[in-house]
Amino acid sequence: MAQVLNNLFGGGKPTPDHVAAPAGDSDFGDFVEGAEPAPAPITPVSHTLGGVPPAQTLRPYTKWYNVHERYTWSDFQVEGAILLAFAVVLIVHLIGARLNRNKAKKWSRAHAAPLASEFALVGFSGVPSSTSGKSGDELVQALNDINVAKGELLAKEKSLFEFATYATGRANVAFLDVKLTLKKRFNPLTALFENVFAFFFESFGDSADVMEAILYPFDGREAQIVPGPPGSSELRKDGKTSYDGFVWAIVHKERMKQVREDRYDVSLTYTKDHPKLPSWLTVMSESAEITDLLLTPELINAATAAGDDFEYLIVSDQPLEKPTTIEETTPRKRIFLKYRLPSSNDYSNLLPVFTYFLRITDQLVSSAKFRPEVLRKVKSVRDDAIRQIQKAAEDEKAEERKLAQEKAKKAKRDAELKALDAKAQKKYLEKEREKEMKKATKRQTTRA
Repeated sequence: MAQVLNNLFGGGKPTPDHVAAPAGDSDFGDFVEGAEPAPAPITPVSHTLGGVPPAQTLRPYTKWYNVHERYTWSDFQVEGAILLAFAVVLIVHLIGARLNRNKAKKWSRAHAAPLASEFALVGFSGVPSSTSGKSGDELVQALNDINVAKGELLAKEKSLFEFATYATGRANVAFLDVKLTLKKRFNPLTALFENVFAFFFESFGDSADVMEAILYPFDGREAQIVPGPPGSSELRKDGKTSYDGFVWAIVHKERMKQVREDRYDVSLTYTKDHPKLPSWLTVMSESAEITDLLLTPELINAATAAGDDFEYLIVSDQPLEKPTTIEETTPRKRIFLKYRLPSSNDYSNLLPVFTYFLRITDQLVSSAKFRPEVLRKVKSVRDDAIRQIQKAAEDEKAEERKLAQEKAKKAKRDAELKALDAKAQKKYLEKEREKEMKKATKRQTTRA
């Protein structure tokens, strides 16, 4: 009876089917021989056949290339803004670059005639092959026609805001360099920052379209710069192109301060107003005799006609930067012209001063021979500058010698101290300290 109860309440162990019941339990044979009931199978519920399917919350699956079904234009707002900004920057850049190129071309077209009339070769294209076999006046006329025909192609683009041209082949002139520096119209942000800084800081200078030309005279070195056939040097003896060295300038008063600060050569001059000049122009010279020679009526009229666009015309034989060595004080004669490009691209008022600039070497070679008293005064200024450089060099060498002596003395002291034992080192340091105290006391006594 206990076994029956255990089986009913899970207390007994199940008896396998193949194990026979014990002999004494025949009354319960039916229970032993019966098979265990099998669990009922679980059938999954499917909603695909019959019934109402669940509500759809996502977009239906489509092919991967059906982008228009998976995205809308509102998903690309950030990308659209970036592309729009890029397009605006690109358009402004292209327009600004084109404006600068057009301005350089208009300058070239306006100045092609005076350059062609004064120089045999203008631009970077070299000597044209069409002139081979020609000589004399025929060659001169052919070169002039070719240079004039170049027109707006004279200026070569070095960058989006810098253009340059070159000319050579003229009496008394080795070569001419011209540089156009234009506003950065292709980058409005940079131009804006430059204008803001120029407004608050004078050292930045205001942003403007400017032309800078540098004329390099032969100064008696034709044989070295332009070597000719054997025996030609004898023919050049009477045609020397040297003249006395000096610094002289005619400057717009609004640019005078900056020019004096930026250029060492002009700092050697003194400024004086001239009664023949308009009130907005002044003369910077080393001698009144030099001014009387160079300030001609033609120059006065040309500078006056240029107006506020004119900045300066400088005749110099000194470096732009303050020399720091004796070699840098070697005279090197050059002539500088700078003016602003008019916004209207009308150069009729600037061409007279530009043409005078191209021809000024003829006047210098023929007339710039001054009295010994004038040259002595000019030379004294240069000698003072050389003496200052020599004194600075000697002071620098003395300082170097002093540092070398102190270094050698310290090395000797360290070697002596290292060779002593601890007791001797202590005694050595105490003796050294006493010497320093005596020196300090002596200094205080001397000052009192």
